[in-house]
Amino acid sequence: MNATAENVIEISGLCKRFDVGRGGSRRTVHALDDVSLTVADGSCLAVVGESGSGKTTLARVLVGLESADSGDVVLAGRPVARRPRRAERRARARDIQMVFQDPNGSLNRRRTVEAAIGEVLAVHHRVTGAEARRRIEELLGQVGLRPAHARALPGELSGGQQQRVAIARALAAEPRVIVLDEAVAALDVSVQAQVLNLLAEIRRDRRLTYLFITHDLSVVRQVSEEVVVMRQGRIVERGSTDQVLDHPRHPYTVLLRDSAPRPGWRPRLSGDADVREVEA
Repeated sequence: MNATAENVIEISGLCKRFDVGRGGSRRTVHALDDVSLTVADGSCLAVVGESGSGKTTLARVLVGLESADSGDVVLAGRPVARRPRRAERRARARDIQMVFQDPNGSLNRRRTVEAAIGEVLAVHHRVTGAEARRRIEELLGQVGLRPAHARALPGELSGGQQQRVAIARALAAEPRVIVLDEAVAALDVSVQAQVLNLLAEIRRDRRLTYLFITHDLSVVRQVSEEVVVMRQGRIVERGSTDQVLDHPRHPYTVLLRDSAPRPGWRPRLSGDADVREVEA
């Protein structure tokens, strides 16, 4: 971490518990267990871990979709209340936006692209009419879409186009931070590369901060300067991307790295004794 950089996110002692199961099998899961971290303004921090590690819960608490049980969050210099008023929720949404894994689920299938982005402009910037249409065209252009896409419904777009719309909608609020929760995991590999390049370009041009939630270590190396590794709600390792991926210190990080598919790998087929792991 660059000690001289302003921290746009500061998290201290964050805890979140969920009660799961019924009757005698009911138990408490510590989704976040004393999590503390900072994210420097303009940086990209990747948060990695297997399913259930707490990384998505961390993202949801940051953007206000879940409330922490304890701990403190400071976003863009302002403490975040655990039970914010409406004005505080709106102010947080201007500072931080989220792009979800499944754009098809996060976009309203009955509303056009123009309506989806226009709603954000109206809420956060009170822009409507001709000015809103101009801003929507600009945003679509920034994510590699044409003005004609504004009239489309989500179902008329490909998965990659839908995710570009979701990114444009997040940008419409003009946030300082974007949380990307497995934002390319549902896309084909070739489309993933295009969207990752787009995100890097947008971050550079707008000087945005990214919190990149992912399980894919190959993506981590492409997008982030630093990595946090989470396991069972706790941070077990943090460092530069090269250090964590090439010289991991924690056994769990070693396990994650070694279990990732290598270039040229393909699974053994049942009954096919000739299939081998292939190093490219």
